[in-house]
Amino acid sequence: MDRSMSEPTPEEILAEAQRRRAQRATRRPSAADRLLLWFVRHWLAIVNLGALLYVGVPFLAPVLMHAGAEPPARAIYALYRPLCHQLPFRSWYLFGEQPAYTYDQLRQMVGEEALVPHGYVGDPELGYKVALCQRDVAIYGTILLAGLAFGLSRRRWRPLPLWAYLAFGVVPIAVDGGAQILSYIVLTLFPTLPLPPLESTPLRRTATGFLFGLSTVWLAYPRLQETAEEVRAALEGKGRAADRLTGGRFSL
Repeated sequence: MDRSMSEPTPEEILAEAQRRRAQRATRRPSAADRLLLWFVRHWLAIVNLGALLYVGVPFLAPVLMHAGAEPPARAIYALYRPLCHQLPFRSWYLFGEQPAYTYDQLRQMVGEEALVPHGYVGDPELGYKVALCQRDVAIYGTILLAGLAFGLSRRRWRPLPLWAYLAFGVVPIAVDGGAQILSYIVLTLFPTLPLPPLESTPLRRTATGFLFGLSTVWLAYPRLQETAEEVRAALEGKGRAADRLTGGRFSL
């Protein structure tokens, strides 16, 4: 048998490989590729929008209560109930005499109801509480502001080292919040102790929440941006390769 009839030549093998490569390139980019590329291009705007909604909607609850629209306000409080304890003496208040009230103040003015999570939401005299506690407002408000700063600075942030994140972000909030939790555990186990529960202050909650939110963005966002750029480069490179072989019909 003629050998040329049974075995392809190197030129034929190369031509077949180029044909198959061109065939693969002419396939329309998948919807998953397009969606992923859109996400990595806009991930920061998506995250910032999510932070804005998360920290902004709780402020609508006191606004609606003050305007007399109680059902939607109650719905917001209920929506955030699984996400925050909403303790009245650890929350901000709008439209009242003070922006915040202590444990003892609320116990004297409204009774034991003020000590119950998710219970007291306020009244026309004292104002209405925000549906997130003071520390959560500080955390997510800072994440929003730091995310905006990250975008405006063209994302030229060096990632925060892990040790700095733990030292300046985690330890302060753990000590301040942990001291509160520990005091309540001790009083629960030993109710006869003549000690009041240890409470932080609005300033400390805000400061530790700010440090945690800022350090979280500083730690995570530069690394997320680096990963997004790598994925984007890979997808756009794939799209350019397809364009060269198809005349630009299927650009991502």
